[in-house]
Amino acid sequence: MTTRIKICGLTSVEDVDAAVAAGADAVGFVFYPPSPRYVSVDTAAVLIRRLPPFVLSVGLFVNAAEAEIATALSLLPLNLLQFHGDETPAECERWQRPYLKAVRMQPGVEVHRLAAEFATARALLLDAFTDSFGGSGKAFDWGLIPADLALPFVLSGGLTADNVGVAVRELRPLAVDVSSGVEIAKGKKCPRRMQEFVAAVKAADGRRE
Repeated sequence: MTTRIKICGLTSVEDVDAAVAAGADAVGFVFYPPSPRYVSVDTAAVLIRRLPPFVLSVGLFVNAAEAEIATALSLLPLNLLQFHGDETPAECERWQRPYLKAVRMQPGVEVHRLAAEFATARALLLDAFTDSFGGSGKAFDWGLIPADLALPFVLSGGLTADNVGVAVRELRPLAVDVSSGVEIAKGKKCPRRMQEFVAAVKAADGRRE
């Protein structure tokens, strides 16, 4: 099994090129204005044009208005949508696009129920609970992840090159998602850290196999 790698919160041409060079399978663009990693649709259009074939573009939305999502989808060739707020299944499904539903993990979160409610999602994205809807650099207790989850899951929250190998070997996620763990400042990625992160995932895959 090959663990897919998504690098999220890209804001510049240089960071997109470095993420691709490092070996990312997908890159994420944040359409949530309060985020320090926010990009406009116009900026995202420029960045997405940098992507080669087989590197996916992911659009991240947080409780966005329908008009905002409709505009992004009309102008951008997004391969995957990521809903990171309080969206209902119907609100995720109405766009008829492949999507991920983020779950902010903390004790008491009913992950099985959410997997059933969002059964049309390609996967659940499991992230640390924060009021800022992700990008905090905080990890959550991986013991909260059920062993028999009905949907595949993407692991996020506090991942770095130092801990992602353990996560891959122990949890076997469909994919891992990193943002702050490969940054030198909020919204600014570090090419070396991205390379080290991807190398750690690939090494863990090799050991697991």
